[in-house]
Amino acid sequence: MTEKKKLKVKIFDKEYSLLVDNEEIAKELAVYVNNVMEETKQELPDQPAQTIAIIASLNIAYDYFIEKNKNKEFLIQATDKVKKIKLLLNQSSDPTSS
Repeated sequence: MTEKKKLKVKIFDKEYSLLVDNEEIAKELAVYVNNVMEETKQELPDQPAQTIAIIASLNIAYDYFIEKNKNKEFLIQATDKVKKIKLLLNQSSDPTSS
């Protein structure tokens, strides 16, 4: 079991202390979240921080679901191709298929 490390990150001008397994991934995530928050603030400059956080969270969740569905679709297509290849291999190794 890996030991968690303490990490301080800054998101939307506020510092947070985290316990993380992987510092590099945690840093990248913090930068990503901060960027989405800043982009959202630019689009909605008059909104309070809580509204910006919620909208940013929804944008991140949307991106996640899009990627998750792409991955699911890729897996379905890959599985179908593997099944077709197995079928072709079975047919080519069957002496009665000629």
